[in-house]
Amino acid sequence: MEYVIEMVGIRKEFPGIVANDNVTLQLARGEIHALLGENGAGKSTLMSVLFGMYQPEAGEIRKNGQTVHIKNPNDANKLGIGMVHQHFKLVHNFTVLENVILGVESTNKGFLKMDEARKKVMELSEKYGLKIEPDALISDITVGMQQRVEILKMLYRENEILIFDEPTAVLTPQEIEELIKVMKNLAEEGKSILFITHKLNEIKEAANRCTVLRKGRYVGTVNVASASKEEMSEMMVGRKVNLHIDKGEYHPGKCVLSVKDLSVRNSFSGKLSVNHVSFDVKEGEIVCIAGIDGNGQSELVYALTGLMPSESGSIHVAGQDFTHMSIRERNTHGLGHIPEDRHKHGLVLDYDLAYNTVLQSYFDKRFQKHGFLKEREIYKFADGLIKGFDIRCGQGGKTIARSMSGGNQQKIIIAREIDRNPELLIAVQPTRGLDVGAIEYIHNQLAAQKKAKKAVLLVSLELDEVMSISDRILVMYEGEIVADLRPEDVTVQELGLYMAGSKRRE
Repeated sequence: MEYVIEMVGIRKEFPGIVANDNVTLQLARGEIHALLGENGAGKSTLMSVLFGMYQPEAGEIRKNGQTVHIKNPNDANKLGIGMVHQHFKLVHNFTVLENVILGVESTNKGFLKMDEARKKVMELSEKYGLKIEPDALISDITVGMQQRVEILKMLYRENEILIFDEPTAVLTPQEIEELIKVMKNLAEEGKSILFITHKLNEIKEAANRCTVLRKGRYVGTVNVASASKEEMSEMMVGRKVNLHIDKGEYHPGKCVLSVKDLSVRNSFSGKLSVNHVSFDVKEGEIVCIAGIDGNGQSELVYALTGLMPSESGSIHVAGQDFTHMSIRERNTHGLGHIPEDRHKHGLVLDYDLAYNTVLQSYFDKRFQKHGFLKEREIYKFADGLIKGFDIRCGQGGKTIARSMSGGNQQKIIIAREIDRNPELLIAVQPTRGLDVGAIEYIHNQLAAQKKAKKAVLLVSLELDEVMSISDRILVMYEGEIVADLRPEDVTVQELGLYMAGSKRRE
């Protein structure tokens, strides 16, 4: 087999950690090659080495059999290697066209020759089915559109090797289908694609071969057609993973959360981010709010948890009026909250694990006396949670939160919130950026809350998660709830239409 790119024996170290440990990856011409691994397995690091953003400590890179040295991304571009990063690298106040040609502009006597560039960009967009509006500002277009701009940037530079880093994290199901179609078209044209992901169904749909990394090491390369999702997830995690959740039977009890006519105004734009929304969540049910990011889900959660004032309407939890309660009162009166941004709202990163477990209860009699903290009690309490929730940490309760992996940071928050035994647990994107092992664990915890007759409000952008764990789905679009569905009555495609606003159910 002729390889267009070979990375042989790559080793990349950062202080105190080996991110890539003797990794070998071979990309054939015209293939879509997936790179699969848990969080922190070293996938993005490996691609950043190929793109010249990092220099490896050992190993070599070959293009068409010749050893090459890639000192920076410009060298990579000269070799025909392009990359779409997980967080797009676009200039927001430039137009689509300006972003595509940025850095490779053709000029005449110091003036930009935009007409030729426009013609070439429009031809590329036609050829690959990447419809764009060349004069729109990046700040005004959707995330799916921004991704097309990133792909056109690579095609405009005539890159032959295209790297996609977690390209579907922010897309609707329709946009994901489009993207996979585009990738297949590119491969048919003879381009070679490396595709980083931890979503198994996308690999099954798009890729020819898949290389698996675990903890920075190479595990193996499989043919996607002949490998099952279970096999790939076992290679990735190192143990059998149950991809199906037993969420128990659905017998909702009395109403726990009642939201009536709630509106929240965005302090920046002055618009209503949450527009007269009403719904309820009962005990023994998991209700999921689905939607594309930025349709008012965050503001709704901020209003429920007290992080943001509501403009009108009322919030009741377990029969108590929460509408104007302080955050601490909400926490002590039956509300648990797993926030969307675990670093900003969930943990104090420079505190140790034990202090993070008592952030909402350090004032309890069990943890303080006359205003002095009972250190012994706090560490004992933390040890209990570390054992009960299988939190992996180097130095027990004294481990600094910042030094832990994302999945274990998330476990601290879940342990702390569930241990307080709340009537209502609000979980916002609890599995974002985590791998199958951690996701399986978190889903089981949410299902256990439901079985314990608690109410769970889940906010998620992952449609597989929405479909597999929720009892009811509320779709939010532009600050309103446009559908109230049962997962068994709706397909993922239909859900995508509601999320994109092209369908609604009153």
